[in-house]
Amino acid sequence: MSYSTDKPVKKVTVNTLREMKARGEKVTSLTAYDHSMAAILDRAGIDIILVGDSVGNVMLGYDTTVPVTMDAMLHHVSAASKAVRRALVVADMPFMSYQVSEDEAVRNAGRFLKEAGAHAVKLEGGTDVAHLVKRLVSIGIPVQGHIGLTPQSVNTLGGYGLQGKTASAAMKLVADAKALDEAGAFSIVLEKVPEQLAAEVTARVGAVTIGIGAGAGCDGQVLVTYDMLNLCSMDMQKPRFVKIFNDLGSQALKAVEEYAREVKDGSFPGPEHGFRMNLAEEAELKKELGQD
Repeated sequence: MSYSTDKPVKKVTVNTLREMKARGEKVTSLTAYDHSMAAILDRAGIDIILVGDSVGNVMLGYDTTVPVTMDAMLHHVSAASKAVRRALVVADMPFMSYQVSEDEAVRNAGRFLKEAGAHAVKLEGGTDVAHLVKRLVSIGIPVQGHIGLTPQSVNTLGGYGLQGKTASAAMKLVADAKALDEAGAFSIVLEKVPEQLAAEVTARVGAVTIGIGAGAGCDGQVLVTYDMLNLCSMDMQKPRFVKIFNDLGSQALKAVEEYAREVKDGSFPGPEHGFRMNLAEEAELKKELGQD
């Protein structure tokens, strides 16, 4: 639900999200990597703003999320969080920020809350990271899990294919979800898994499930904002689970082309876009320049 900027707003917390799940209210989530986009999403009433490591693909020009650093994520999380009044801001922990040691993971997660203004962190993995999730939650750092297609593991997964396709693979994901839930994760992202599996996981965990390519049976949904607005690589094929809600990319392209034409033909800027000295000062200037 959108809000008025001149009135107090009720902050979304992890408890808010749990209450939404309990009463069957869907949770909305989108990505933001900067102050301006975060302000739009927050004003529109998005519940969770994810500052994702997808910034690597969307804004930094990488082919995968693997090269994204802690410094880059802290920069983007800080910019986005400053714009947010209502939404829960989740910071994505980048590759190798939590895999080296538990102590280093705790320090890095803490930096997102202490330095960058996030309210929670997200990390990829299931049973293998459950011990870390439990420790983070125990010291006051809310955690969103992420299973199914985990982009940081693209090199071991061998691509971005559907996960949990077989019964055995599906049961592994159910076990991962339960482990994260028992460790205290307030939410779990389910990416690119069969709809039936996502619905089963959602029914079996207390955590709020957020689907992306996981069907309508999840407690909520997330998309990359630049994808759903067609602002990211307009000529690149979008994943099947992406719906383009507004083709801002094409609109922006047309606007930039029009700007370029008007600059070239001299129609921009016009008199209404500039400033002039008053006549007395103009006359004095011409006198000083020897033009009188």
